Amino acid sequence: MKQKRLDPLYFQQQTAVEVAQSLLGKTLVRRFADGREIRGQITETEAYYGTDDLASHASKGRTPRTDIMFGAGGLVYVYLIYGRYWLLNIVTGTEGVPEAVLIRGLTTVSGPGRIGNLLELDRSFYGEDLGTSHRIWVEDSFLAGKVTAGPRVGVDYAGEVWKNMPWRFILTPENPSVPL
Repeated sequence: MKQKRLDPLYFQQQTAVEVAQSLLGKTLVRRFADGREIRGQITETEAYYGTDDLASHASKGRTPRTDIMFGAGGLVYVYLIYGRYWLLNIVTGTEGVPEAVLIRGLTTVSGPGRIGNLLELDRSFYGEDLGTSHRIWVEDSFLAGKVTAGPRVGVDYAGEVWKNMPWRFILTPENPSVPL
């Protein structure tokens, strides 16, 4: 069922931590050139907030890789890991303050690398505007369930304080067999 697309202001008027929580249950849509469409409700996110956050790529400053994170919320930040997985992040907040939300799980697939593969992401998505894109966007929707928060995954290099920030959010649906 098609819902209303989230406006870029949705991503700009909240911090990464707030957006990471509020995206739970929203529907991520990927439309392919051949007309196929994949839709999945977001069930897991992680927030990365500012240059002080040592788990964030932005902690190294503004670089060609992180440049888009310094933009206004509502843009896509993708990057390649292990030479084969494009990870999907959504830039949040205001221009000049680097923050983003990593999409870690959908009702259709779990794991950021698997999401990238399912959506067939590549470098061309870097900087895509979720407000106007014909290829990828987020729609307003709701999925009932229990939300839990915990430490982020795979950021041990950031030190105890930053790796243990409870900025990973998981929505466990009440009825996991709900059709999308």
